[in-house]
Amino acid sequence: MFNAPLLAVLLAVSMPALYFFQERSRDFWTGLSFAPVELSEGRYGGLVTSMLVHANWAHVLVNAVGALTFGAPVARLLRGSVGSVAFLALYICAGIFATLGFALVHWGSTDPLVGASGAVFGLIGAATRLLGGKGRLLPLTDGMVIKTSIAWMAVNVAVGLIGFAPGVEGARIAWEAHAFGFLFGILAIGPLGRVFGRTDERFASPDTLGDPHP
Repeated sequence: MFNAPLLAVLLAVSMPALYFFQERSRDFWTGLSFAPVELSEGRYGGLVTSMLVHANWAHVLVNAVGALTFGAPVARLLRGSVGSVAFLALYICAGIFATLGFALVHWGSTDPLVGASGAVFGLIGAATRLLGGKGRLLPLTDGMVIKTSIAWMAVNVAVGLIGFAPGVEGARIAWEAHAFGFLFGILAIGPLGRVFGRTDERFASPDTLGDPHP
């Protein structure tokens, strides 16, 4: 945890930093939220800007921890300057896809949507294909990937229906956005990993006893 890639750390830190300013100018930041009805009105900016706004400190801290935890393995795969751009593109596009998916499910709704959780679930989806892969991407058909994905979605739906989560008192949990973000991440990391991923196997530790060979 103390060797997390700088990009993942900066992403996580940016969330409470932005919320610090949000607390001091709520009228401006509230205007950055998104409501599904905006799509029918031809307004699309909220698909991106809503990721910058959070409901309260608990909400933003949960997302920051999630970004650091699951962004770290993805950032290790997508290293270098080009990889960093791919990492940020994955994060932002997952957030847009999550918000768009939520809007399509709740077409015409005026309920505002805020938070980076859809984008964070994109990182969770991407990281799911790295768990147990020793730095390599696992195929979508891998048993661990399938089981972990089912577990994540079961918890996501349960939390969304029960409505119990830190920082969402009195608000509806957009579990549909989480699902769309997760789906985007778990699919997009495949081509991104193949094109921009970097692995270093010179010091990979095998399952047998002995020193690793360069």
